[in-house]
Amino acid sequence: MPKILILGKGFFGERVQETLGGVIAGRRIRKFSDMQSLLQTYKPRIVINCIGHTGANVDGCEKDKDKTLLANSFVPIMAAEACIRKKIKFVHLSSGCIYHYDYRRNIPLPETKTPDFLGLFYSRSKIYSERALEALSAQYNVLIARPRVPLDCRPHPKNLLTKLIRYRTIIDLPNSVTYVPDFVRALKHLIQKDARGIFNIVNKGALRYPELMGLYNKYVPDSRYQVIPFGTLRLTRTNLLLSTRKLERTGFVVRHINDILEECVRGYVTGV
Repeated sequence: MPKILILGKGFFGERVQETLGGVIAGRRIRKFSDMQSLLQTYKPRIVINCIGHTGANVDGCEKDKDKTLLANSFVPIMAAEACIRKKIKFVHLSSGCIYHYDYRRNIPLPETKTPDFLGLFYSRSKIYSERALEALSAQYNVLIARPRVPLDCRPHPKNLLTKLIRYRTIIDLPNSVTYVPDFVRALKHLIQKDARGIFNIVNKGALRYPELMGLYNKYVPDSRYQVIPFGTLRLTRTNLLLSTRKLERTGFVVRHINDILEECVRGYVTGV
């Protein structure tokens, strides 16, 4: 891969570096000149922005809106503009948690649907940057990758499985999720294709959380949880399905979520 600079040493940043190589920038970006300095220091051909703020969960963004706005909205736009001026490919990790969804009427949502979930500040901050970057991608080398609800075969606080294990109650709604090992492979594929614009990067099909926890129970029989109706949570959340057709049209083979669950849980429990 060409020389890559990764912004953000978090859950996705470290996994992206493992697969694509490159260097993770350690300096904070608070103003445009900070980004210009990073480009001058590392002279990359590709910049991948993995910076983002969620807090312990998305409710944390409501408590610190300034930090959320900087990380999720301003930094991506500043980074993209700095890269455009230097003719550097810019890759941004957005989010699929930006839509209202009606399970009775909607089909898996394509990238062409306009984001409309403004009830969470996290979602709103992601929409701000994504809409600006999408406009830029029509003329400049900008790629927007949308993961959603990351699921991984390694323990991590941001991993869906780690979260569910800690919860006493879980909901039962079909959701699009992103298996992290598949995500980084898809990202590498899109970069090699020099893709531009928005791509949903989720696994095919839908995951119901009790299915995942039922499989986890096979390995850890004493795990306990209760399934409750979503409405009883009284939390603002987005549950939805995203289309993978655009990604598949690039030639990338998108695995069905059911085909990775055993691999995921076995790796999580055994480390193999």
